[in-house]
Amino acid sequence: MTTPAGFDFLSVPKVLFGRGRVVELGNLAAGMGSEALLVSNVCRLPASGTPPGRAAERLSTAGLCAMWCPVAGEPTVESVAWALDMARRHDCDVVVAVGGGSAIDTAKAVAALLTNGGEPLDYMEVVGAGRKITRPAAPWIAVPTTAGTGAEVTKNAVIACPERRYKASIRGEQLLASAVIVDAELHVGVPPDVTASSGMDALCQLIESYVCRRANPLTDALAAAGIALAARSLRRAFADGADLDARQDMALAALMSGVCLTNAGLGAVHGFAAPLGANFPIPHGTVCAALLAGVCRANIAALRAQDTGHPVLARYAEVGRLLSAKARAADDCVRSLRDLAGELGIPRLGTFGLTDADVPNMVELAKKSSSIRGNPVELNDAALADVLREAI
Repeated sequence: MTTPAGFDFLSVPKVLFGRGRVVELGNLAAGMGSEALLVSNVCRLPASGTPPGRAAERLSTAGLCAMWCPVAGEPTVESVAWALDMARRHDCDVVVAVGGGSAIDTAKAVAALLTNGGEPLDYMEVVGAGRKITRPAAPWIAVPTTAGTGAEVTKNAVIACPERRYKASIRGEQLLASAVIVDAELHVGVPPDVTASSGMDALCQLIESYVCRRANPLTDALAAAGIALAARSLRRAFADGADLDARQDMALAALMSGVCLTNAGLGAVHGFAAPLGANFPIPHGTVCAALLAGVCRANIAALRAQDTGHPVLARYAEVGRLLSAKARAADDCVRSLRDLAGELGIPRLGTFGLTDADVPNMVELAKKSSSIRGNPVELNDAALADVLREAI
């Protein structure tokens, strides 16, 4: 590839990766504050209202007071405002997220708003005022318990606005976590369907970052390595949730995918993810899994129509080879992704109520997404509609 004239690269200051590393949470948080907001979607609400589980114990043992903020479902304007109010009322000076992307994005938004003031809609893109985050977020730590979104190392918090039937981000490099703990042992209890959809989300982010307009040599290296990890381990993690080697591979792939999307961007799959997730009860990873092969097919066709020697076609061919040793051409990438989605039991989007009649509106909303601007080629309305219809 041609070395670009220049690019930026952002990353979190500290990543603790490896089995058993979660034991370091307490001491890590104690170096950042004394009053912690523990955001989690993996604990059950106890009668006392105190945060349960080992995360809370580790914080307490390290001398922190912890206020538990339970997260149910993906973050919304209302739920983030509620969590923010809790943090402000209890003078929290450090935020800890233990859970999936929903808990992590909630914590990320709360940490940013604690220091920047205001409410979620003041800073949200598309549906809000779009104000810029200018001050560093309060110290916060991400401890992912699923391998998918890579939210632990991204600079945006995705929040749903039900009134506008849209998902949008609060965005800025100030939102990057102070530290991240990635411990594959925490992923063992994740159900197979969540393992499948979250793993496909990570794979989608790696592929979209690899072929997008802002790819650079650092993201290329991470994306290629992450795709190879997912190719060898996603099926294994799905088949046997206790396979720690596979879980660790997927945890690393997800981490890499977050770094890649932060620095390179995404594409049309994630352009669709925001409106579909806001208008239908479709998990984010399921959207990505259902649309990934179709978007790759549409992109390859559009690129060939422009130039049969287009350099991004070679990138799709390389993705195919990373996914399967038998692959030779760009189209093999599409076949491998369709086969993988089938093996993982990814449901059709029609299962969640999406119909042909919804397609034009979803296309219009997808075109407003910041993610779609990174797509390697501009897809017209007909091509976008075809991708969505074939996933229904």
